[in-house]
Amino acid sequence: MKLVTIVGEALARERLKRLLAEEGAHGYTLFAVEGAGAWGSRVADIEEFANIQIEVIVTPAVAERLLTRLQRDFFPHFAMIAYETEVRVLRQEKF
Repeated sequence: MKLVTIVGEALARERLKRLLAEEGAHGYTLFAVEGAGAWGSRVADIEEFANIQIEVIVTPAVAERLLTRLQRDFFPHFAMIAYETEVRVLRQEKF
């Protein structure tokens, strides 16, 4: 299984949630985060200007589709990064 982590602008929240559903993710965890990077510093004070982090555990095939669509459809328009890691999951039937 793969853990896909997406960190980006809160403005992309609803589009990201739609993407996850379209690509077959069965659930996700989403929370507000703060940080600094190439696009400057972002604090979570104002929801519309905050960053969010989404974590989703998916099969390798779903992870590949998600990362491909993120790079093509989201990265040109939003301050965002994404990465995947291999994870060992207990209760795999949930995914």
